Amino acid sequence: MKYSVGWVISFHADKILRLKRKLIHQYWLLPLFTLSLLLTTFFPLSSTQACNFNQAARELRGVWLTNIDSDVLFSPQTTTKAIARLAQSNFNTLYPTVWNWGYTLYPSEVAHKITGVSLDTTEGLQGRDVLQEIIQQGHQQKMSVIPWFEFGFMAPADSELAKQHPQWLTQRHDGSTIWWEGKVHQRVWLNPLNPEVQKFITDLIVEIVSNYDVDGIQLDDHFGYPAEFGYDPLTIKLYQQEHEGKSPPNDPTDAEWIRWRADQITAYMKQLFQAIKQANPQAIVSLSPNPQKFSLESFLLDWHQWEQAGLIEELIIQVYRQDLDSFVRELEQPEVITASNHIPVSIGILSGLKGRWVSLAQIKQQVEATRDRNLAGVSFFFYESLWNMALEAPETRQTLLKSLFTPKLERPSLLDCQSATNG
Repeated sequence: MKYSVGWVISFHADKILRLKRKLIHQYWLLPLFTLSLLLTTFFPLSSTQACNFNQAARELRGVWLTNIDSDVLFSPQTTTKAIARLAQSNFNTLYPTVWNWGYTLYPSEVAHKITGVSLDTTEGLQGRDVLQEIIQQGHQQKMSVIPWFEFGFMAPADSELAKQHPQWLTQRHDGSTIWWEGKVHQRVWLNPLNPEVQKFITDLIVEIVSNYDVDGIQLDDHFGYPAEFGYDPLTIKLYQQEHEGKSPPNDPTDAEWIRWRADQITAYMKQLFQAIKQANPQAIVSLSPNPQKFSLESFLLDWHQWEQAGLIEELIIQVYRQDLDSFVRELEQPEVITASNHIPVSIGILSGLKGRWVSLAQIKQQVEATRDRNLAGVSFFFYESLWNMALEAPETRQTLLKSLFTPKLERPSLLDCQSATNG
């Protein structure tokens, strides 16, 4: 039998991809940077093998649970009712925030050691372990629970974290540290290149995956920082050490300067991935960034590089667009297609914001567009706007979502990609 050159290349590329993924996940005790570099050099990831999810059998149906503009986490009764309602609507994955406003939403020894506060002091959270409640109830409903490390390196300017550790903050070229989120909230950014910051963040995440029966951990764009920052003394010194004493460009949008900082964050992510796998090999490392261009150029987070290095096991791209053409355009970007060849890639859909309603028709249209491109599923931002922040009645929205998500399905995983390769 004769084989085409394309078939032979594809066959061997699939074997290489299978070997690479197997080695990455079985030998996580090796220094990850060394392993990743070795594998990427000799066994580059193939773009010829798609995960080929069988959407009749598996689909991600997720939702983010947050403590901003939402009451879902502030009483046991409300949390219980929300999880039951989501289960009735055939959702299968919960992404509850656990790190927000400079505080944890679970009792944390790590946070207490650094800030003196072990748990968010907001009324309704004190005396509770909301994460444990969600895990227990979510698993009872056969839903996966992947805590969302929402604020990442960002913190309120008036938080105990920022006030007690000002040396941890990065700054602009003019020395300023305040970053406005909208027109209301003053934020600051921890320096992800600072070894003390890295230890603190790693310890927080390892604390979660070690002490709780979670299905993974999720990071997002806040695991970078705004491109206008990076002019703190520590970062400048590191840059000068690698550039023969030359200081960083004054222009924060300089391509080489963006690349250098993004690469430093990627280097830390390699260390963090290894630490997560050492603590809990079964914990999924999930990421929910903006589209690649914005993510890299605005927040120095190069998720395409992370995915190519095997540092992401689930990707949910935030595509919060009203216009269908612009929505679809993001789904068809080359890096999205490439990533979907290796890992489950889903789309984050905006179900509404306070003062910004999203119609049922738009939600349905975007879910169908995602399915048409054979992606792994969808997740909605955020719980409260699924039902309440809308022109339609909550019952009407729940009925539509359940119809979109019928029948019940399990969520996809990296094993589906491996199975597709083996098949």
